[in-house]
Amino acid sequence: MKNLSSKNFLLCVLLLSFPLFTGMARQMQLSDLPVRGMAIAAPQKGGVDRFVKFMDDELGPRGLNVLVLRVDYNYAYESHPELRDPEVLSPSDVKKIVAAASRNGIKMIPQINLLGHQSWASSLGNLLKEYPEFDETPHVAIPENYKWPNEDGLYCKSYCPLHPGVHDVVFDLVDEIVTVFEADAFHAGMDEVFYIGDEKCPRCGGRDKAELFAGEVSKIRNHLHAQGKQLWIWGDRLIDGKTTGIGMWEASMNNTHRAIDMIPRDVVICDWHYERPDQTPVMFAMKGFDVISCSWRKPQVGMLQVEDMIRYRTYQTKEMQDRFKGVMLTVWSGADAFLDGFEEYTNDQNQREDGDTEQPWVTFVRVFGEKIP
Repeated sequence: MKNLSSKNFLLCVLLLSFPLFTGMARQMQLSDLPVRGMAIAAPQKGGVDRFVKFMDDELGPRGLNVLVLRVDYNYAYESHPELRDPEVLSPSDVKKIVAAASRNGIKMIPQINLLGHQSWASSLGNLLKEYPEFDETPHVAIPENYKWPNEDGLYCKSYCPLHPGVHDVVFDLVDEIVTVFEADAFHAGMDEVFYIGDEKCPRCGGRDKAELFAGEVSKIRNHLHAQGKQLWIWGDRLIDGKTTGIGMWEASMNNTHRAIDMIPRDVVICDWHYERPDQTPVMFAMKGFDVISCSWRKPQVGMLQVEDMIRYRTYQTKEMQDRFKGVMLTVWSGADAFLDGFEEYTNDQNQREDGDTEQPWVTFVRVFGEKIP
C-alpha cells in the first residue's frame, strides 16, 4: 500500500472499515431500544376483555413495553362527572388493563388531549360543550357539514390556555386518570394546534404563539413534575414546517416551533411522521430531549424508523445516544376496529403476503415481528 496516494489510502481504510461499522450496527436490534410502544384509543367498556387478551397474546410476546392509551373522556371521572362520555370505563375496567400491563412488563401512559383537539369534524368535544367559556375561538361555529379546507381555518378547536379556570378542570382529570392507571407519566397530546393566540381572544390576542404554546407545555409539565410524573407530548408543533418543508400537519406553520427553546428538557417528544422517516429526531436530541419516532399505516416508514433509531444509538456521541429512545406505532381508529383488522390480517396468509398493504396492523406486524418465545 506504500505506492497509494494519501487519498486512495484513506479510501482503502474506509472500505476495509465498512464491515466493522456494519457489524456494529447489526449488534443492536429492536429489542435493544428502550421504548417499543403503541398508542391507541382506550377500548370501550364492552371491549376491555378482548383488549386485555390482545395485550397478553400479542403486545407482551412481541416485546412491546410502552402503551399510550387515549382515554380522553372515556372514564368514569369522579372529579367532573359532567365530562364523561355516555358509556365509560369504570375503575375496575382500568384495573384489568393495568394488571395486564404489569404482567407483561408494559409501562402505561394515559392520554387526554389538552390544548388542541377539543372538537372533531362537526362535533364539539366534551370540555367545550360543558365549559364554552374555555373556547379560544367562540366566534367560530361548528358547521353541520364539516369540510376541509374552510373559510374559518377550522380543523379542531382549542381551549384558551390563559383562561383562569381551565386548568382547575383539566388538572383534576389528569390527576384522576394518572392515579387510576398507576402511571408515572401522562401524555397530553398537544398536536395539530392550529387555533392559538387568536386575535379575537381577549386574553391571547396579540401574544406570541410560541410563548403561549411553551407556557401551556410548561404549566402541564410543572403540575406533573411536582408529583414525580413525566410529561409526554407529540412533537409536531415544535418543528418549523416552512424551513423543513414538512408543512402544517407534521410540523408548525403558525410559529409555535420556536417553543422548542422555551420548554423544559425533561418533556418526552413523540415525533410522528407518516409519509417519510423524516430525520427530526436528531433535532430533538440535539436540543436535549428524549425522542421517540412514531409511525402509522405505512410499514416501510415504521421499519425505517427502527433502523434510524438503531443507527442513532450506535453512531452518535455518548451524550446523544440515549436520547433516542425508540419507536411507537400510532393507531387512529378505535381499539375494536384495529383488532378487527389485525385479526383478519393475521388469519389470512394471502393478505400477509401483500407487501403493499398500508394499514396500522400491518405496520404493527412488520415492525414488531414475530412473537418472542
